[in-house]
Amino acid sequence: MTAINAPRDKYNSVWLIFFILGLGTLLPWNFFMTATMYFTSRLKDVPTVHSSNQTANVTAGDSRNVLESKFNNVMTLCAMVPLLIFTCLNSFIHQRIPQKLRISGSLTVILVVFLVTAVVVKVELAPLPFFVLTMVKIVCINSFGAIFQSSLFGLAGILPASYTTPIMSGQGLAGTFAAFSMICALASGSELQDSAFGYFITACIVILLAIMSYLILPKMEFFQYYMESSRSAPSADEENKMDLLKKEREAEKRPVVNLMEDETKPTSSVFNIFKQIWVMALSVCFIFTVTIGVFPAVTVDVKSTVAGESAWEKYFIPVSCFLLFNVMDWAGRSLTAICMWPGKDSIWLPILVGLRVVFIPLFMLCNVQPRVISQTVWFSHDAWYIIFMIFFSFSNGYLASLCMCFGPKKVPQHEAETAGAIMAFFLSLGLALGAAVSFGFRAAI
Repeated sequence: MTAINAPRDKYNSVWLIFFILGLGTLLPWNFFMTATMYFTSRLKDVPTVHSSNQTANVTAGDSRNVLESKFNNVMTLCAMVPLLIFTCLNSFIHQRIPQKLRISGSLTVILVVFLVTAVVVKVELAPLPFFVLTMVKIVCINSFGAIFQSSLFGLAGILPASYTTPIMSGQGLAGTFAAFSMICALASGSELQDSAFGYFITACIVILLAIMSYLILPKMEFFQYYMESSRSAPSADEENKMDLLKKEREAEKRPVVNLMEDETKPTSSVFNIFKQIWVMALSVCFIFTVTIGVFPAVTVDVKSTVAGESAWEKYFIPVSCFLLFNVMDWAGRSLTAICMWPGKDSIWLPILVGLRVVFIPLFMLCNVQPRVISQTVWFSHDAWYIIFMIFFSFSNGYLASLCMCFGPKKVPQHEAETAGAIMAFFLSLGLALGAAVSFGFRAAI
């Protein structure tokens, strides 16, 4: 079977399913980040439980303040570490655990976690148990989300390169949707708990939609064709054995067993696949290291210099930082559906990836406040910040999507799923490294 004989993707239904699944990979985490105000407000509320001792109340207040101040740091730690560990783990266990179990099982666990989170909104809990429960849920969401994400990229690696684009585009929409929800919440003036309950129920609906979409996927003729092509593709052992038989006839004294061991062992290894895609893997890692290194650790502390505009000052970061970043990131990811320049073997791709490092000093020289070490502000006007954010976010989405599309296409088809899992691991590694270096970037200002 060849791609020439492949059936059409009727109504782009497979493309749409991968878009929904891509949306499901990042929407849970984005909704947790969006609801940070809700979580910290729950840590402030100390239930009145027979408070006869004033000293006990002071102690409770101290505990509450500590939990509230450490929430964001601990949340990031509980998100990035499991994400990296389980993405790495999936690179080695994906051949032992069925793909259906990895994807549907992960989505089911995430759905249950959000149902529990929605229920807890209406339940009174003391700050410490609420804090611990929230962190456990974050660990669960990012652990199973990592398995789901890397499995999904591996699955997309079997299809044509353009089918990684809907995953990246769906992930971009997840951030945009969360940022838009945050702005709507600010504008509505509704109760924080009611908004949080709506967030989590909406996430449950999207995850349920993703589960239903995945169950429909195997019934699509287009998807069935490429799955059968992947299973029927000649394995590395068969190809090497054919070469060995030819070599044996030319040199009978050469032992066949030793030749087979020398030729076949590296081909099926993860390391051998990495050697073929290392440029794409390191590129996507570097992209997200730069991005997470300054966003949002540095970009969120930029202050508007437009005087007398109280409304603009209120919406400056929600609009210019979060919403603008996610909209342009989504646009960059989606553009790869119609344009894939530079090509997978072009030297321009790693060069453009490396040039993104310029955004680190550019944002640090914006009006970031407070400033401790350096008082120099070169780009004080809001327009500079907005221009930098447009190019920063668009290049993140476009170049990352290119790398994720090209990675699995640099190896034979039967190794594409493993290559996709490796690419997902390096994406997660970039996120973790970016979170680590962000502390240094912010401290240097």
